[in-house]
Amino acid sequence: MRLPRAWLRAAGLAAAGATAVACASSGPAGGEASLPPGPGPSRAAGSQAPTPSQQATQAAALSPAQLAGQRVIFSYAGQRPPAALLSLIAHGEVAGVIFFSGNVASAAQLSGVIRQLDAADAASTNPVRAPLLLMTDQEGGPVRRLPGGPSLSEKQVGKSADPAAAARTAGTQAAANLRGIGLNVNLAPVLDVFRTAGDFDDQFGRSYSSNPRTVASLGADFIAAQQGGGVAATAKHFPGLGTAATKQDTDFEPVTLNAPAATLRAVDELPYPAAISAGVKLVMASWAVYPALDPGRPAGLSARIVGGELRSRLGFGGVTITDALEADALKSYGSISHRALLAAQAGMDLILCSAQSLTEGTECVSGLEGGYGSGALPKAGFEAAAARVIALRAGLPH
Repeated sequence: MRLPRAWLRAAGLAAAGATAVACASSGPAGGEASLPPGPGPSRAAGSQAPTPSQQATQAAALSPAQLAGQRVIFSYAGQRPPAALLSLIAHGEVAGVIFFSGNVASAAQLSGVIRQLDAADAASTNPVRAPLLLMTDQEGGPVRRLPGGPSLSEKQVGKSADPAAAARTAGTQAAANLRGIGLNVNLAPVLDVFRTAGDFDDQFGRSYSSNPRTVASLGADFIAAQQGGGVAATAKHFPGLGTAATKQDTDFEPVTLNAPAATLRAVDELPYPAAISAGVKLVMASWAVYPALDPGRPAGLSARIVGGELRSRLGFGGVTITDALEADALKSYGSISHRALLAAQAGMDLILCSAQSLTEGTECVSGLEGGYGSGALPKAGFEAAAARVIALRAGLPH
C-alpha cells in the first residue's frame, strides 16, 4: 500500500502492507538542561557521565559551527552516507541523522551504515563525546520504516481488549526493534486527540482515541516501555493536530486550526503532562497555526507556544524538536537558513532537516551559526539549547 499524502515525507513516515517492510512526521531557547545523563557507549566502562553543568561548560567551549551543528538533525539520499556528512560528524557539527525509505535496504545494511556513523562520531577531532541521535518513525501499524514491531497502530492499541498492555507491548517492541539495529530515538508516539472518523490522524490510525485521557494514559504507557528499552520517545505534534481535517496537511500548505484556547488546553494538550511525568525525552511541535494561542506563527516558530505553553505552562524541560523544516506550510518564512533561525528564536532545540539533502542540513547550520554570531540568537540561550541536546545524547545507549 502507498499512502498518497505528502506529509509522509515530512513526518518521516511510510506505508507497507501487512508483510512488507515499511520504510520511508514566549520562551527563550535557553534554560537549564533537565535530562539526567547516563552512561554512553563512547565512554569507558565505569566512567562517570558528565553532569548538566559540565555539559553546559562543554557546549560553551564548542566553536560556533559545532554549537550550531548540535542543534541539527541531518538526512541524506541513498543507502550510503555521504563522505561530507561523515566529515561533519567527525568534526562535531552534527547532532544526529533521520533515516528514510531510500536509506534502508535491509536491517543488516542499516546497521552497517550506523557503524560508519559511529566511527565518525568517535573521531579524535570530535569534541562531543556522546552518541549521535539516530532516529526514524516507528509508530506502529502502517506507519513503520523498519520490518517488525510495533505491529499495532495507535488506533488498534486504543481499541484492543487491554489497551494499556497493548501500549506497553508496542513500546517494548519499538525499543527492541530500533535498538537491535542501532537506532536510539523514535519519533513516536503521536499524542494527537482525533475528532472525527477519517480525519487527518484517524485516516492512518495515528491516534489512540478521541478521548484525551485515554490518549494521555496510553501515550505514557508507550513512552515508559520504549524508554525503558533504551530508545528515546518523542511526543508529537504539540499542541496537537487532532482538530485537523483529512486534507489539512502542513506538508502541502499552511494549516490553521481554530480551536479555542480552552479546548486546546483541556483536550489537545491534556496528554502532555502524562508524557512529561513519564519522562518523555523529546517533544515535537507542529507547523499548524493556532490563532487562539498565537495568531501570527505556526507552533514550531512561536515562542508563545513553545515557551509559553510547553515550557512554562506544562513544565517540559527536555529537548524540543521541529517537524520537517522543508514543509510547505513554511514557504512564506523564507529560506531554510531563515526558518532555522526563526525556529531557534521560538525555543526549538533541534531542527529536523528531512529533505534527504545534505545541503538542507548545512544551510540550517549556517542559519543558526549566523544568528549566534549576530546576536539574533542570544549566546546564553543558544548554549543552553545545545547543552540540552548534548545531555540527551549522553544519556542514550547506542
